[in-house]
Amino acid sequence: MFWDRHFPVLEAALAALHKREFWTPYPEIPSGKIYGETAKQDGLNAYESLLNKPFILADHPESTRSGAEISPYGTALGITYPAATIEQLMDAANVAADAFAQTDAKARIGALLEALARLNRDSFLMGNAVMHTTGQAFAMAFQAGGPHAQDRALEAVAMAWEEMNRFPADALWEKPQGKNPALRIEKHWTLVPEGIALAIGCNTFPTWNSFPGIFASLATGNPVIVKPHPAAVLPLAIAVKVLREVFAEANLPVNAILLAVDSAEAPIADKLAVHSDIRLIDYTGSSAFGGWLRDHARQAQLFTEEAGVNTVTIAATDNFKAMADNLAFSFALYSGQMCTSPQNVYIPADGIETDEGHKSFEQVAQGLSDAIDRLLADPDRAAGICGAIANPATLERVQSARKLGRIIRASASLPAARSATPLILAMQESDKVTEDEWFGPVIFVIPAKDATSAITTASALARRKGAITAALYDTDETRIQQAAIAFARGGVNLSVNLTGNIFVNQSAAFSDFHVTGANPAGNACLTDTAFVASRFRRAMWRRPVTN
Repeated sequence: MFWDRHFPVLEAALAALHKREFWTPYPEIPSGKIYGETAKQDGLNAYESLLNKPFILADHPESTRSGAEISPYGTALGITYPAATIEQLMDAANVAADAFAQTDAKARIGALLEALARLNRDSFLMGNAVMHTTGQAFAMAFQAGGPHAQDRALEAVAMAWEEMNRFPADALWEKPQGKNPALRIEKHWTLVPEGIALAIGCNTFPTWNSFPGIFASLATGNPVIVKPHPAAVLPLAIAVKVLREVFAEANLPVNAILLAVDSAEAPIADKLAVHSDIRLIDYTGSSAFGGWLRDHARQAQLFTEEAGVNTVTIAATDNFKAMADNLAFSFALYSGQMCTSPQNVYIPADGIETDEGHKSFEQVAQGLSDAIDRLLADPDRAAGICGAIANPATLERVQSARKLGRIIRASASLPAARSATPLILAMQESDKVTEDEWFGPVIFVIPAKDATSAITTASALARRKGAITAALYDTDETRIQQAAIAFARGGVNLSVNLTGNIFVNQSAAFSDFHVTGANPAGNACLTDTAFVASRFRRAMWRRPVTN
């Protein structure tokens, strides 16, 4: 039923995987002309109807209720969720595992595509849920939490379908034996899911970061336990609810997707992660817990996106204002709370050549500060770009960072309940503190001996400490090509001379491979073959053909 309905979307997604061109079935514009004239209000109403009530997941394991989400915009959500013990969750997942593994792949894929269609229909609901759990401004929450997350999920489903069908399920093997009859053996291969998966969500991008792993595991026949960040449960709870409803309609085991709710005071991610039945773990978050998982959850395959230090190298530019404006948006977007946000800006100590003439190190740094001021001059626009700070610890980090260097631009608050505009600090290349991630709106401008040295420093830092993005501004083509090689060796994706409405923070599904998996910022890539292919194995049975 669902397979036939959605096969054209899957077919188009498979084509997009190979072309790497722009394609999406899920429009990113929150327009009534696209989603329906009443969609915006309907989504807000649906969100508000969930507040201050128990969140219902039919037939979900439950021992108590839990939930303490507070919007960064100042309001407690008042939602409680079914909280099950680890034993209840594992028992339910294990019961579902065999039945789910034996389902026809088309049934699973069709159900997942139907779930994505329903999630897309409810993108305004999801936008409000993401906004009030992460602090993203609504436009960003709609896009990143809705259509863009759906894109990444669909990408994972399409890649899984392709990998599961890369080789035939049956074959007749014939080996000539000279004058004797040929050996003839029929061979059959069964796809064997790896086992129960655990998806550990993050506070800032609960759906965008978690959907790929969740949908890749489900597509390949693995039950998934979804463990949201306790401050951002609602977006993933909505997704789990939709998936369970679709699975019920498709006669798939509903407990193939489960919600594991905990609290900051009594976390359970560590206990779940080391359970012997957990075979796959998708994790987004700090390197500290990522390292703990590597050391302790050795029974499971681990797919991570962790901390890194993203860099900008400014060697030269033929459009100084456009460069500064572009970087200002990247610095300010969601108050630097993106895994792709730039932090370290390397500038030759003697300055750079621009279309406005030579600019000193100080002039370049001040130009970036001025561009941020221009961008955020209007309070409403500033709120729409910066959003709110998800975690109070980020505000404390910004305050403590003020002491690290010379302030070029001071951070300020916005009318939002928790907010901070970008802080720019002038540092020295010898300051080791710049080699750590300062998550949030903290930017270090750092002098380098020259342009080549800046490129070397930035690319080496990616290789050593990890990075998800790197940016370069230069007018020397030879140096640009050398930089491309250096950053590739650092295992980081490089953007060159971005101006206008394309930013280093952005990552496009079906085209960009998000995170390379080739440096300490993460060991997985969204979404390449390795991300899905190791979630299942092939087991063979064979027998001679006698006739």
